[in-house]
Amino acid sequence: MQVSLSWWAGFNLGVLALVGMDLFLNRGPKRALSFAQALGWSVFWVVLAVGFGAAIALGWVGGYAVPDRGPASMQFFTAFSLEESLSLDNVFVWVLIFRHFQVSAAHQRGVLSWGAPAAMVMRAVMILGGVALAKHFHWVFYLFGAYLVWAAFRMWQPQQHQPKAGPNPIWNVLQRWVPTTEENANGQIFTCHGGRWCATPLLAVLLTLELTDVTFAFDSVPAVVAVTRDSFLAFTSNIFAVLGLRALFFLLNHVIERCWLLHYALALLLGFIGLKMLLARVYEPPLAVSLGFIILVLAGGIAGSWLVKPKSPVVR
Repeated sequence: MQVSLSWWAGFNLGVLALVGMDLFLNRGPKRALSFAQALGWSVFWVVLAVGFGAAIALGWVGGYAVPDRGPASMQFFTAFSLEESLSLDNVFVWVLIFRHFQVSAAHQRGVLSWGAPAAMVMRAVMILGGVALAKHFHWVFYLFGAYLVWAAFRMWQPQQHQPKAGPNPIWNVLQRWVPTTEENANGQIFTCHGGRWCATPLLAVLLTLELTDVTFAFDSVPAVVAVTRDSFLAFTSNIFAVLGLRALFFLLNHVIERCWLLHYALALLLGFIGLKMLLARVYEPPLAVSLGFIILVLAGGIAGSWLVKPKSPVVR
């Protein structure tokens, strides 16, 4: 079923309002969110997504026919749970990038204020493109499945997210092509220096974050297509996951050393979704089973990380 343009317009206007609210409420002194604040904001975004999914089931959102409301809601919840899970690894890499380039907590919020909306736009373009491809070229579905199985194997390797030592190559390129200054200017991406606007090193960090998000979007696109080929559900579930990225970053930043098994749980999720796509013609588990598996594996990875200590230091 095609969702009318009015719902698309309404949703995007609502997202703009939410982003504006988030930026307005988190203005003021540049400091990292405390654990309690990050947890509160993370819960807020999840509850908002759950309410949106419930509204689909009740027929308040999307304009779906009565028989389609339940399946549509289940597809949204499954896609959102999967995208929220995959966002954890994305945010984990953000934490490592900030630490690698020694970005202070006071400056991290400013970078993320730009990073999350930019990630939202890029994800939206890639998700809609991926859904369109899967609808018109069925063989792409199997290509996506094979890619996810390979991505799961790649993610299982703990050394893959180790940032390379040395200067940021993006900053080296920027210095050649645009006016730059070594001053961080109180966390600003651009600052007026010597009578002209210059890019600060934080712009290079921001671009590094966005490049990693594009990389992770290559995992997100096939994963969401495995759950739904409804463009509206794929789009909205992904946007809700991205909306909470900033709060999730500060939440994970407080407990990153304890979440050593989460890396492997996410690899299992990608492998499961990849095999699900490859075996779709043979057997396709109900969405309720997929949703239950996602929640079980994610909860197991988090709980196991807290209950079991690694035998040796984990290198990511």
